Amino acid sequence: MFKKLIATALVGAAALGSAPAQAADDIPVAVIAPLTGPWARTGKILANGAQLAVDDINAAGGIKALGGAKLRLVVGDAGDSPDKARNAAQRLLADEPNLVAGSGAWASHLTLAVTEVTERANLPWFTLSFSDQITSRGFKYIFQMSPPGPAQADMILPVVMDMAKAAGDAPKTVGVITDNTPAPTSILNKMREEGFKANGLELVADEIFTPPLSDATSMVQQVRRARPDWLFMPPTVLQDNVLLLQKLNELGMSRDQLPVVGSGAQLAVPEALNVAEAEELEGLMSVLVSWPAAEHADIVKRYSERFNEPWMTQDAIAAYGDMMVIKEALEAAGAADRVKVAEAVRNMDVTGGIGSFYGGNTIKFDEAGHRLGASLVIIQWQNGRPELIYPADLASAEADWKK
Repeated sequence: MFKKLIATALVGAAALGSAPAQAADDIPVAVIAPLTGPWARTGKILANGAQLAVDDINAAGGIKALGGAKLRLVVGDAGDSPDKARNAAQRLLADEPNLVAGSGAWASHLTLAVTEVTERANLPWFTLSFSDQITSRGFKYIFQMSPPGPAQADMILPVVMDMAKAAGDAPKTVGVITDNTPAPTSILNKMREEGFKANGLELVADEIFTPPLSDATSMVQQVRRARPDWLFMPPTVLQDNVLLLQKLNELGMSRDQLPVVGSGAQLAVPEALNVAEAEELEGLMSVLVSWPAAEHADIVKRYSERFNEPWMTQDAIAAYGDMMVIKEALEAAGAADRVKVAEAVRNMDVTGGIGSFYGGNTIKFDEAGHRLGASLVIIQWQNGRPELIYPADLASAEADWKK
């Protein structure tokens, strides 16, 4: 049953525990994230990760190439629509004319709107958003830290099939329940066109809805009738996923009957336990593009203590990483100048270090702004919390295909 969602998103830098206004020579960097609306919790997690990184950078002496100048995080609320996201970007640029770089927006349709504004301002922008449209517009100041949707489609299916086969299963059919937002659409278009067939899978159920979801019954009944061997379920709103999971369980399709693979960090936030029972989440897998590794233990500990969080998610660790990349670009550029910072990012070729905050462990970009070597990680809910199960060399637990 639903529990009341007790986490309330707080808007603005005050909600993040930011310090008062800083000296005039501080360097402003931005985060735009959905701090209100259905993605508010994830947006706050993202902003908290960025704030921790900025504070760590400043505590370590700031930007040494600029005489120890400190960073100052400014935060905009992308809300729940492209218009709100676009307006947030415009306001930040008007209020902070010295912005040097920024990160976020989270949902692909919000990121697409934000980057229309940041590109015109030559503002380097970092995002985990998945849509392939983000880097197909000829923009020069966008840096996509995740593999775009079609590339994710190519990566997800072989890994899932290998996981199933290692458990003694041999899936032949697959079902889909998804919303129609850009991120899952970009992944699924490629899967439907060629990915399922190339991996020996027949798509036997394909259900699409516009969020928010009010009743999952008819879609889940279609899946039940089709009886797929596993279900790909990448809706972007946590509550929609929970409705679907609850209906699957109600109709006799628990994880030991039907393995479910989702996509996105909304399935790994602590608040999932406020809207679903642990047993409803048990065994659920989700494909992500970042997750804290053992080497980040100190960062995770400080994040958890400061923000009273039981664990650190994809969006917090990746936003932390984005600020560290911006910091290194400022050091290399030797100037708080957007164009020079962007050029320094384009010249990066890093393995490990600041690359460790993202799947693939690299920082290097092609001309379109794709991060070369970007890859995926997979978490699974086990015993009331998400555990990293892929890749094996970073995993904190073994995958359980039918849990």
